[in-house]
Amino acid sequence: MKRIVFLFIIFIFGLFFRIPSVFAESIQSFDSTITVASDSSMYIAEKIIYDFGDTDRHGIFRMIPYTKINDEEDVYELQIDSFSVRDERGAATSFKQDTTDDFIELKIGDANKTISGVHTYHIGYRVQGAFVSFSDHDELYWNINGTDWEVPVKQIRATVTLPFDLTQEQMQLACFTGVRKSTSVDCDISYEDGVVTAYAMKPLGIGENLTIVVGFPKGLMTVVEAKKVNTWFADLMMKIAVFIGILLAIVWYVGLPIWIIIKWAKTGRDPKGTIGRAHVWFAVPKTVKGKELTPAETGTLVDETADLKDIIAMLIDLARRGYIKIIEEKKNDFHIEQMKQSIRGDVLESFEQTLLSKLFRGAKTKIRIKDEDLTGAVQKIKEQLYDAVVVDGFFQKSPEKTRTLYMVLAGIALFTGNVGLAITAFIFGRGMPRKTIEGVNAANVALALKGFIVSQDRQYNFQAKKQFMFEKFLPYAIVFGVEKIWAERFKDLGVLKPDWYDTYDNRAFNTVFFMSHFGRGFSGVVVSSATPTRSSSGFSSGFSGGGGFSGGGGGGGGGGSW
Repeated sequence: MKRIVFLFIIFIFGLFFRIPSVFAESIQSFDSTITVASDSSMYIAEKIIYDFGDTDRHGIFRMIPYTKINDEEDVYELQIDSFSVRDERGAATSFKQDTTDDFIELKIGDANKTISGVHTYHIGYRVQGAFVSFSDHDELYWNINGTDWEVPVKQIRATVTLPFDLTQEQMQLACFTGVRKSTSVDCDISYEDGVVTAYAMKPLGIGENLTIVVGFPKGLMTVVEAKKVNTWFADLMMKIAVFIGILLAIVWYVGLPIWIIIKWAKTGRDPKGTIGRAHVWFAVPKTVKGKELTPAETGTLVDETADLKDIIAMLIDLARRGYIKIIEEKKNDFHIEQMKQSIRGDVLESFEQTLLSKLFRGAKTKIRIKDEDLTGAVQKIKEQLYDAVVVDGFFQKSPEKTRTLYMVLAGIALFTGNVGLAITAFIFGRGMPRKTIEGVNAANVALALKGFIVSQDRQYNFQAKKQFMFEKFLPYAIVFGVEKIWAERFKDLGVLKPDWYDTYDNRAFNTVFFMSHFGRGFSGVVVSSATPTRSSSGFSSGFSGGGGFSGGGGGGGGGGSW
């Protein structure tokens, strides 16, 4: 009687609390072998050992994405063909191929036959357009299994055979695991004798993927990238642009170029200032309220552009004022250390605060420039510099916004075939930003300062003999692009190494060597960290900025049983 009651309880429990089958479906192993040809096409052979458990199924389906999306949400299409499917015995297996949404779906198996247990599938296909060419390297950013599988993967491995053989130092490698956007690195990736090998170090759950990133020097093979897909919206806009171009041909091709030239002649040129331009003078330009302009503001005012040399000068000026120390621990390996407080106790401008807060996030007090991604900070600082020269009354509106308006017009003109308007908008649009009278006066003072910096007249040597003079005007010399001339003036005047700069090289300090070595090396490192690594087609590298992530490349997809 007790045995009957016990079995009855088990039966009832099973009805309401379904006991998971110990034979749940899974992929026992997923092996992807990728062979790359010299034309950057690659043949992918996938070996999938699929365990159906005790369920009766017909086979599996494999979904392979044939599109990928760049950072601007533009869609690019890969060329995927030459599909084949074989079973564990090597015999060809029936499958149906269909295209749905952004996937090519392979439905493998027989609708009139059911199977269970462990079965092996060999899936092969050819891909063109997987590689992306960047400014400094070529790259394969590829998802191996994809984030859309309905079953877990116990083991996964990938090998990539390249059509060339490099040293390990010439290769860039990375791998990621997890759901889409995951930056987990529970994987290993290595390179030897032209072959890249990667594997996940633990099983992947449902929706988890292995992604690899393989980078190598440019010019080793012909990179054929994916083709951009024109969306219906882009097609509609093109038709509208053509229609407008036909209706407004005379205005568009003749009237607008003439109007731009007239507008530049009337409002694009700077007014005449009330302060004339002296040949040489060693004063820093000031606002109407008497505030001295920082080197970055001065550079933005004079050439009407906020650029990287202004930000480099800002770093050196912050060091001179005691906010940071620049340390070259080895050749071209620069670190920046935050000082506890400025030795001057002056007030930081908003763009200076932005730079320091980006460099020293959280509790960090020392950073290595090569390890930092300054692209976001640089863009914000540029915007703040343009805002500053407007707030100071030097421009009525941002010179960058003024130029951008005409650059957009030039782009539209080229798009519609109006070469004359494009050239006119480009040439005259760049000169369209207009200073106020106060802006012209301050710019005249700045140019007089530049004249002092480049002057070699003996009558100014008494000014140059002071240590502070070299350091104070060095950032201004950088924004004017004449730092080498400024250094030349001090080479025989016994200037000491600045307190804000430490170096591994203990040779006697010389201003010319200092600017030749420090200036070139420091500027190059800052420019590198502030310049995003991107392809011409808008894709980010798996090695750049915040780095790559699982599911971030092409390929992948998913699948399950049916």
